[in-house]
Amino acid sequence: MKLLIRMLITAVLVVILSHVMKGVHVAGFTTALIVAFVLSLLNAFIKPLILIFTLPITIVTLGLFLLVINAVMILLCSAIVGGFVVDGFLVALLFSIILSLSQSITFAILGKN
Repeated sequence: MKLLIRMLITAVLVVILSHVMKGVHVAGFTTALIVAFVLSLLNAFIKPLILIFTLPITIVTLGLFLLVINAVMILLCSAIVGGFVVDGFLVALLFSIILSLSQSITFAILGKN
């Protein structure tokens, strides 16, 4: 049940951010739900593999390379999900930072994990 609520919150945040940011376009709320689902799958299965392969770069950059990995996950989600368009890498980087911060704040307000 918690996972479903988290996906709904993420979908709402994706819709809100698509209205606020110029380079992010979402066709509708159902597309945002699909984006939330695909992002959760990518973060669960693909991101750990990328983290293992890029561990030396991540260590050298003191973890800042994780921002690049998050932006790549957003771009990959954009390539997979039709109706979700991110215009470029910098937009994906900014979108991933704002989405992560807004998720953290929202989940903290709503209660424990």
